Amino acid sequence: MLKHTNFRISSEFDDSFGLSARMNIKPMNIFKKLNSLFQCRFGPVLVAVILLCTASLLTRISLLVYSSASFEWSLTNLLKVFVIGLFYDLAAASYAIIPLILYLWIFPSRWYSKKISKILILAYFFVVIFTLIFNAISEWIFWEEFSVRYNFIAVDYLVYTTEVIGNIRQSYPVIPILTILLVLSAFITYLLRKKVWESTLIPMRFANRSKLLLLFLIAPIATYFLVSHNWKNHSRNQYVNELSGNGMYDFGFAFWHNELDYDTFYKTIPLEKALSIIRKDLNFLPVNLRNRNTIRNIKADWAEKRMNVILISVESLSAEFLGSYGNTQGITPNLDSLAKEGLLFTNLYASGTRTVRGLEALSLCIPPTPGQSIVKRPNNKNLFTLGSVFRSKGYSSRFIYGGYGYFDNMNEFFSQNGYQVTDRNALSEKEIHYENTWGVADEDLFTLSLRELDKDYKSKKPFFAHIMTVSNHRPYTYPEGRIDIPSHTGREGAVKYTDYAIGRFIREAKLKRWFGNTLFVIVADHCASSAGKVELPVDKYHIPMIIYSPAHIKPGKFEKLVAQIDIGPSILGLLNFSYQSKFFGQDVFKMKDQQQRAFISTYQSLGYLKNNKLIILDPNKKSNTFTPNFKTGASKVIPSESWLTDEAVANYQLASYLYSSGGYHQ
Repeated sequence: MLKHTNFRISSEFDDSFGLSARMNIKPMNIFKKLNSLFQCRFGPVLVAVILLCTASLLTRISLLVYSSASFEWSLTNLLKVFVIGLFYDLAAASYAIIPLILYLWIFPSRWYSKKISKILILAYFFVVIFTLIFNAISEWIFWEEFSVRYNFIAVDYLVYTTEVIGNIRQSYPVIPILTILLVLSAFITYLLRKKVWESTLIPMRFANRSKLLLLFLIAPIATYFLVSHNWKNHSRNQYVNELSGNGMYDFGFAFWHNELDYDTFYKTIPLEKALSIIRKDLNFLPVNLRNRNTIRNIKADWAEKRMNVILISVESLSAEFLGSYGNTQGITPNLDSLAKEGLLFTNLYASGTRTVRGLEALSLCIPPTPGQSIVKRPNNKNLFTLGSVFRSKGYSSRFIYGGYGYFDNMNEFFSQNGYQVTDRNALSEKEIHYENTWGVADEDLFTLSLRELDKDYKSKKPFFAHIMTVSNHRPYTYPEGRIDIPSHTGREGAVKYTDYAIGRFIREAKLKRWFGNTLFVIVADHCASSAGKVELPVDKYHIPMIIYSPAHIKPGKFEKLVAQIDIGPSILGLLNFSYQSKFFGQDVFKMKDQQQRAFISTYQSLGYLKNNKLIILDPNKKSNTFTPNFKTGASKVIPSESWLTDEAVANYQLASYLYSSGGYHQ
């Protein structure tokens, strides 16, 4: 039995907390004493914290059940998920209650006798409850798509509300969902109505309110300065780490940290050593040994081929969708046919998990830098790009996109870096057979592309065109009657429609006079999903690529390890171009076996694949080495090799240095 504990507090605090001046703490009275905490001026704050933690707990349980097959089940992991998760829930709550505690602090108790005060306090709770339920549903949808809590992608979605809201409206029954949310929020608010305003009638002097205000504000201040976002990253199982977090807290972190300075957060080596490693790996002599850059002369052995080049980057096309990589669904008949007639790359890996990362790799041919993609960063004009090389050779260099190019800063980036941009605005309404929030149907995109390429041919200029598709994206809608899978039924239908559109484009291109002198490169921007049990599941970065040009490319398979940043230099190599290069990518048709490597990443985890090993660089200057399973994505920690870790560091550190210092500009 607990002994009686006596203590005195001021009568004003006594009344405000509904306690007697002398409290007897007994087990039978614990519930009553806890309940009395609600009967005070700041009682609504406790109600708000409990609401947030309860909503977060239910969300965490739901996501855990949904991901049960991939979760690494153990008592230790469950304790981590719920204990660390509760800590982050409280951290998020400390921010959420700031408006409420300020409201309760400013106005004297007599003000609360007015009817409007009740309306305001109930309105606050209605908004809080609605936001919590709405957030839970949003987290479910986001988890279903990416298998992570909110991150950079969620922050980006706030910027491009037209596309995102349109995508949600076309994918889900928004009006019925919002109606249910409003009714449910109003009902819960009604049930809590007495708890959240009656206790505010209890008087409390301004000085004492101020003391409590300072006490409450300690929590968010301490959270901001002392809590680390990485405390949840304690397991090798990525689902354990993600479920240990709080979506709202993660969103706030991503919002404030949209760019990570490499030298501050990641493992580094002396810059001169990094330069030496890169120069050795790429087997080149710099133009000027004194300069800290990757400039070197690329000298072709044969005369240049003035061929046209059409680079098609396909939205979310995982290698696993193609029959050429073992798929048995028959959803890519046209691509599989092209794979047999062209050169199929069997061991190619995407740089990242989003379109902007694919566009960055294909245009800049540089390893991904931590934080936001360079495509969306400031000071990204006049960079050394694949388009600028073609333009220097007298080519018409184009970027053609089926959506509005302001999305993800595409128009601005490409137009300032050697490309002429054409987007959805170039199509009239009569030319559009179908469109959704992301853009026009791929067949309409290719019709637009043929029209622009014909213009270049008539002007007697060779052309390079980077075409970006959009149809293989949620809500997976497309024109009816093209394929045998109805629109809006899922990813497989979108893949098959995109395959249909590409096949139709190639057939129409064959009728053009420029076809015989054109190199077609078909590659994915990234995979359809990046979710896995580990931090960087390599199988979720495996993408297809086909180089097709019947008169110039012999059918076959290229089975060496290839990075997405190698595609640009390899295209230029096929054309026998001589030029000064800043690319980190290499011509894979000339690379030696020991030069094979690839880069895979999220916005903060940087991976380097080489010799069947995966080095991962993380913030807080951490690095680990794994043996990855290229089929399942699983990985196992192994002892690190300093030379291999240094190679990984050299690539990422130097890429970040050159961009930030202006060394990658023209």
